[in-house]
Amino acid sequence: MKCAIHILRSLTALVAVLLGVFGADGQINTDQVLNIGRNAMYFEDYILSIQYFNQVINAKPYLAEPYFYRSVAKISLDDFKGAEEDATLSIERNPFITDAYQVRGVARQNLRNFAGAIEDYGAGLRLMPEDKTFLFNKAVCEEALKRYDDADSTYRRLLSIDSRNDRAYFELNKNNPNAFSMRSHILMRYTKDYKKALADIEEAIKLDPKFAGYFINRAYMKYNLDDYFGAKSDYDYALGLDPLSVEGHFNRGLLLAEVGENNKAIEDFSFVLRRDATNFMALYNRAMLYSKTGQHRLALTDYNTMLDKYPDRLGDKKGGDRDYDKALSIFKSKKTHTSDFDPSKLEMERMREREERRMAGEEVETSKEVITRFNDLLTVDTDLNTKPEYNNRTRGHVQNMNMDIEPEPMFVLSYYNPDAGLGSRTHYMREITDVNESHLLARQLTLISGENRLSESEIKEHFASIEYYNGLLAAERPRSVDYLGRAMDYFLVKNVEQTVADASRALEISPKFTLAYFLRATALFVKWQMDEKAAAQPAADKSADKMMRDKETQVAMGRIIADLDQVIKLSPKNVYAYFDKGNVYMTAGDLTSAISCYTSAIELKPDMGEAYYNRGLMYMRLGNKERGIADLSKAGELGILPSYNVLKRMR
Repeated sequence: MKCAIHILRSLTALVAVLLGVFGADGQINTDQVLNIGRNAMYFEDYILSIQYFNQVINAKPYLAEPYFYRSVAKISLDDFKGAEEDATLSIERNPFITDAYQVRGVARQNLRNFAGAIEDYGAGLRLMPEDKTFLFNKAVCEEALKRYDDADSTYRRLLSIDSRNDRAYFELNKNNPNAFSMRSHILMRYTKDYKKALADIEEAIKLDPKFAGYFINRAYMKYNLDDYFGAKSDYDYALGLDPLSVEGHFNRGLLLAEVGENNKAIEDFSFVLRRDATNFMALYNRAMLYSKTGQHRLALTDYNTMLDKYPDRLGDKKGGDRDYDKALSIFKSKKTHTSDFDPSKLEMERMREREERRMAGEEVETSKEVITRFNDLLTVDTDLNTKPEYNNRTRGHVQNMNMDIEPEPMFVLSYYNPDAGLGSRTHYMREITDVNESHLLARQLTLISGENRLSESEIKEHFASIEYYNGLLAAERPRSVDYLGRAMDYFLVKNVEQTVADASRALEISPKFTLAYFLRATALFVKWQMDEKAAAQPAADKSADKMMRDKETQVAMGRIIADLDQVIKLSPKNVYAYFDKGNVYMTAGDLTSAISCYTSAIELKPDMGEAYYNRGLMYMRLGNKERGIADLSKAGELGILPSYNVLKRMR
């Protein structure tokens, strides 16, 4: 059971100390915004703080401080790649911000770039030669790289610091849980003094009782002190704090299996496998537990999955079939199956080799594995009883919330601009402004992401408006804007057929009416979705039905794309047309074309978080993990909350 390395959990707490470190930059507004961002981060409003730091960076990109603070916020959200990049930008602007090396080192350490982390800790030690945090982290990285002599030397240097200073260090840092966590790890790893290690980790828990990692570590110490009930209680509590913790479920599963609670252990290993279908050890343990509990067919399914990984060792398919039949008969008779083949040993060797390649900076996860893991995320259970720490779900460690992984929806015309909370902003489209300034519609148009859910009274208002337009269009010479107005009412009450009809009438009168093309494209897309849902019902002739549906899909998609292309032709900088076009291709399964459209949107509007998010998801679905992570990190920076959840779950 590995001990979780949560080395710099207190980085966010560091902000409280650093609030007065940097001087004013001469611009009072910029200084105020930076202070607001730091205060928001202190209260764990990481997403909000990033938005404030973005404002400072946009105004004065040459400042080092906002990049540093943004890196701290990102590392608190487990966005290690984004934190590394921001810390680098901070260091480039001011190489004497010691804590920037600390943040970047921790980010690199979590990214398994131990050599890079050692460089950062070394740079920090050149500025602060006796800093115990830098020394400890450096030793851990050296140990991870199997540079045991270097690690031993660094640990000795850490422990050789004057004992009075050591006591003073912990006295000065008595409010810093990381100090106790550091000493706990040293005691556990090098002296095997689990009682003293337990005392230190309990002090860390008192100072930071909401961090699941400390309870996971304490469970490990209790296990080594033969306190099985206490260890299980700590795992239970840790998973209450972070229900998505794969490490917590895996370790608890091992403990439950050891004490004979096999069915509960199976549940934990199954959870791990739903999050990571490639976790061989969870699969191996679950297979054995299925066997023990008499669930032989489930055990065989797991064993077959393992045996498929070793075709050379197990022979041809016929031989495999014979093994399967033999195993089945053995299981049925409840006899013990004995074999020299132990897949767990082979898998441990494979894992060791993969880790060595990872240490050397080589790619260890294939595109196929990335695709499989990402697709698994799309199908996991979403009914966990995860309670947000705050009523406002944008606060705190949002990466730990169990969120559905869905792309950002289409941009649509509306009369309503709901308060979307953090990051809500007006989406500007010149044509909307032109119509609003003409005062030819009774309401002001706006652009929103997603759909409106109207109240009963609002729905009645739109039916009344439709009646008004019916009379107006019958009594007077029709105007294109009047057809657009009625089309909007039809769209908001979900009558998409009439929306398409009225938008088409508007275009007959005004062939260059950009908003009519945009609205018709949206209505056609909604109609397509409705038709697809209806077609999902069972049919007598499925093959013929599929051929018909494929043809209908091509026709529907062609009409939508044609309208959006017309919007782009009339308004070449209309970023929302490119984005919606990307969503159409994504829905049709043409992922590369979707990526191309999102890229065009980003080129026109570099701060469009929705485009980064959707493009990141598409890259993940194609197995391009590096680009996917980069896009999701940027999307999170721009206020798209689910990005951090996906980033954490894809690690």
